Amino acid sequence: MQDIENGKTLCEADFRQFTGSENWYRHALFAKYRYTDGARYVAKQGDAYWLLDKIFACQSCVKALEGEGFTVWELTLDKEGNGAQLVCTDGNGNKLYGEKILYTDFPLNRIELYFQNGTLFLPSEY
Repeated sequence: MQDIENGKTLCEADFRQFTGSENWYRHALFAKYRYTDGARYVAKQGDAYWLLDKIFACQSCVKALEGEGFTVWELTLDKEGNGAQLVCTDGNGNKLYGEKILYTDFPLNRIELYFQNGTLFLPSEY
């Protein structure tokens, strides 16, 4: 999807360029966590820094996520409206956390991010 006004684009094909990360970024509020070039690209190009905030806040505060070495975060837009579902699993399909996002203008129908060893990244960066 392309936003002509601000020149931002985001499409799944873009993710293929991320097969590792040259840089790791620290989150301003959750400094113990890092994110990769790919996660930063999603946040910047998709105007989705809120998604990083939400994931890091949950990783910090949700009891069910304590001690999980690896989690998979999936954001799926609702077909019937402007909302979405954010679900966290253990990577084996076991749901650890989920919530309904009432509104989002995220440009993709679905995105998946991995969290391991305090770092958030795209599956292609694994």
